[in-house]
Amino acid sequence: MAIHPPRPAGWTSRHLRHIAGIFRQDHNPAARVYESIGSDFFLAPAPGWLNLGLWEGPGSEEEADTACRRLVQTVAAALPEAGVILDVGNGLGTQDPVIVKALRPRGLVAVNITEWQLSAGRDQLREAAALGVAGDATRLPVAGQSIDGVISIEAAFHFRSRRAFFDECFRVLKPGGVLSISDIATERLPLGPLELLAGITQMRVFGLRPSAAMTADQIAGAARAAGFTAVDVTVCGDLVIAPALQLIGHRLRATPAAPAAPAGQRTAARLLLSQVELLWRRQIIQYILLRACRP
Repeated sequence: MAIHPPRPAGWTSRHLRHIAGIFRQDHNPAARVYESIGSDFFLAPAPGWLNLGLWEGPGSEEEADTACRRLVQTVAAALPEAGVILDVGNGLGTQDPVIVKALRPRGLVAVNITEWQLSAGRDQLREAAALGVAGDATRLPVAGQSIDGVISIEAAFHFRSRRAFFDECFRVLKPGGVLSISDIATERLPLGPLELLAGITQMRVFGLRPSAAMTADQIAGAARAAGFTAVDVTVCGDLVIAPALQLIGHRLRATPAAPAAPAGQRTAARLLLSQVELLWRRQIIQYILLRACRP
């Protein structure tokens, strides 16, 4: 019996809403983007993961899952063990068992802007014994001074306002609590037609607001303005963005193409990849880890 490769998934209604949102942004662009990406995004570094990973090598398939876990472990390592942890923007929930293994918390609450992702990650939430809650990062559905540590992996650039997010983190953390996040900074504004086109396209495709464009220093300043102290920023794009771009580029250049996706999606992905490579090569974007304490 002949064995045929799986047929690529076609364009769905979620994809069409995503495309429409590029031209007219709705009130919840992050939810639209991630519903379109789905739970089996063909360019995710590893199954179930949506972060870019923290790499030791140049960006290989063999290291992909480990790199994604390493990023979560590294960000979580700044938080207190055996406390109550809040995971803001928990994606598909794959990171929550990793957080539990690293910190052994008394409790873990996972907040996500879209109920669809909470539903898609229910098995991971169950494994982590985590409470999944639909909510906005700038209006956290959590009581004041009830949390020992806040973690957010690669999500803050989607929030309506980083300053509002930091204000909320300050409110929900107990005195002595810790905030630890990873984020993508914009170190300078694009100049010239190619950079401007790349920047605007990335913002529209990924549902970002103009306020998302903040330098690492500005992000740290927003955390301090919210009341946090001991704000520490680590710049690590060479270990995150560069290897992830190499992995994705290799996949898209593979013949036959490794990802099971329609030709139109692969073509769009190649265009977006070339734009991100331009933004990275010209030092417009950078990846940071930020840790801060609530006095």
